[in-house]
Amino acid sequence: MARHYFGTDGVRGLANEFLTPELALGLGRAVVRLSLAAGVARPRVVVGRDTRRSGTMLEDALCAGIASAGGTALRASVIPTPGVAWLVRDLGADVGAVISASHNAYPDNGIKFFGADGFKLTDDQEHRIEALLGEHDDPPTGYGVGVSEPIADGAARYAAWVASVVDTPLGAIRVVVDCAHGAASPVAREMLDRLGVTYELIAAAPTGVNINVRCGSTHLEHVAAAVGAGGYDLGLAFDGDADRLLCVDGAGERVDGDHLLAILATDMIARNALPGRVVVVTSMANLGLHRALEALGCEIVVTDVGDRYVLEAMRARGAALGGEQSGHVIALDHGTTGDGMLTAALLLGALARAGQTLADAAAVIRKYPQRLISVRADRTRLADATAVWDAVTAIESELGSEGRVVLRASGTEPLVRVMVEAADHETCTRHAETLVAVVEAELGL
Repeated sequence: MARHYFGTDGVRGLANEFLTPELALGLGRAVVRLSLAAGVARPRVVVGRDTRRSGTMLEDALCAGIASAGGTALRASVIPTPGVAWLVRDLGADVGAVISASHNAYPDNGIKFFGADGFKLTDDQEHRIEALLGEHDDPPTGYGVGVSEPIADGAARYAAWVASVVDTPLGAIRVVVDCAHGAASPVAREMLDRLGVTYELIAAAPTGVNINVRCGSTHLEHVAAAVGAGGYDLGLAFDGDADRLLCVDGAGERVDGDHLLAILATDMIARNALPGRVVVVTSMANLGLHRALEALGCEIVVTDVGDRYVLEAMRARGAALGGEQSGHVIALDHGTTGDGMLTAALLLGALARAGQTLADAAAVIRKYPQRLISVRADRTRLADATAVWDAVTAIESELGSEGRVVLRASGTEPLVRVMVEAADHETCTRHAETLVAVVEAELGL
């Protein structure tokens, strides 16, 4: 069945053009009808959002749809995406809904759903929601009509839970936290106060149009400047919905998801908290992470790009840790989805236990030079492009164990992504440009 609305991470698009209030209302009704069909009486749906301007418009429409179908909309207002996943389980609700476009610019927005277990809905469930959008129903009347009501303390309760996972004193750590003018803004202070660290919040004054603008995890220079100016130990940077985390050390150097996975794996092994020493990563993970995890005696499971695929592999293998270079880290012993705030708390705990600076802890990885180039091309012909794959084989043969090539088609755009890693920058660039030229010649638009 073709997917007309749902992409790899919910429904996302330009607010009030693709993602209209009418569509939000329909999605609200459909997700309640899905629960009713599963035998849930008066389904309860936790609804949260980030800070972008269109959020309240879509929240009102989504909640109207939920009530129209006979459900109860529990409004958590502004809260990180993983906070909704946590609240669904904490409140014993049936569905979670998040209105956010994550790291996208403010004109975009999105809607994604979680099940009662706190995990994102399956492809089959999303297919069924799309089908229900086009099916006629007889909406309830009278007592059958649902309601919408606020959860006044949802964000604070989530922040308190995040802080509770750390059982190590953190008082000596000094940190700058960049909230990206997004969903972390009303939550970070509560979490940091409970953790007992010395901190400075920046980009924590959302206006509806400044989310992700020259701040947050997509603009680490913002938090790096604040760390340098204040002589802080490290900086933490969230994206718009705070489901990912990137960092800088005391010198302002970038610390990405690969570093975070290595640091957390080291800490979990020391605490005997990494079952089977299995860590799940994507095909974009740096070769340096592979080497670091191998040195720790870990088994590395590689998936396609996307936290959905990471989580699927983690659940299949019983893994407690997985994530992406982009900063989506899943700690399955604690949460059900990528959680930037949880990752931040776990990182601070790991540093305190080890008595290390972030720079020292991140040094467990020696990053291999990596070049990623997106080539405008006919991605549908990639699998059968013999000349392209012959070039890949030749480059891999020359690199041997000191490099690798990843070639993949974009899931949403007419692009082929070329990624090359090698022991030095010159070799990396040379092979990447060679492969890009072959892709352009064979598949270029």
